[in-house]
Amino acid sequence: MAKNEPTEQARCQLLLTLSQIPAGRLCSYGELAKLAGLPGRARWVGSQLSQLPADSNLPWQRVVNARGKISFPVRSPAYQRQLERLIAEGSAEPSGRLHWRRCRWPEAWPAST
Repeated sequence: MAKNEPTEQARCQLLLTLSQIPAGRLCSYGELAKLAGLPGRARWVGSQLSQLPADSNLPWQRVVNARGKISFPVRSPAYQRQLERLIAEGSAEPSGRLHWRRCRWPEAWPAST
């Protein structure tokens, strides 16, 4: 394992946090990393999700980039697979538009006054 590489315990925490994203909601790689106790590890999160087995029941499709977009190249089989799953959950349109502001998880809390 490379220096400062997250541990197996961190990977387990990531997968547990991923499993908690509700259907119909979207989370960014960076926010998922932060929620799992791994701030600044968005790319590592992406790497871990890319290694999930094809038959995984974890909701990997609910994780998108910080701009609220699918990270796969448009029209690629992976993009289509993710988009189809998000459409089925109500967080995307067939045009590819994601409902990022409405479906973001966890919701951003208003600043206290």
